[in-house]
Amino acid sequence: MSESHMDTMSMIEALQAPGPHPDMAENLMLFGQFVGAWDVDVTNIAADGTRKELKGEWHFGWVLEGRAILDVWTAPRRSLRGQADPYEYGATLRFFDPTIQAWRSTWIGPVRHLVLPFIGRQEKDEIILEGSFTPGSRTRWIFSHITSTSFHWRNQESDDDGASWRAVQEMVAQRVSKDDTEYQ
Repeated sequence: MSESHMDTMSMIEALQAPGPHPDMAENLMLFGQFVGAWDVDVTNIAADGTRKELKGEWHFGWVLEGRAILDVWTAPRRSLRGQADPYEYGATLRFFDPTIQAWRSTWIGPVRHLVLPFIGRQEKDEIILEGSFTPGSRTRWIFSHITSTSFHWRNQESDDDGASWRAVQEMVAQRVSKDDTEYQ
């Protein structure tokens, strides 16, 4: 095993956690319910309405002594990388901040050079994360139709400070069975 591989494994060992921190478990389950691997059908929607569909994967896990959740998202999925250009892949670190009674969530997308901070809250049966990255614009990511085996996710953008919204991306996620060997 190479020294750099050992260093990476050491970092992963320090990062990962077996579950939620016991003192915070109740607040962490809003995103903790997603821990595991998911297949995603991704639809990217251009401003002119043109749609591009991809197969992706999304992995959620406990990190930082169970005080946060890290997810890794990739489309197209790793098994299809040689067949298509990488659209995007990246990671989101999410943690509950009791001082604002909401989730702080930051997406890191190296393909498009993005770092996007959001604030997330549960609103009825949805989880809505909102951010503003340029003056007058807003972005929201919405988790909806959440069950133990599936959920729907939408990325919407507004150029008029939230007066109207345009769909940018949608995903339908299905939990991967522990017996599925594609991710092992």
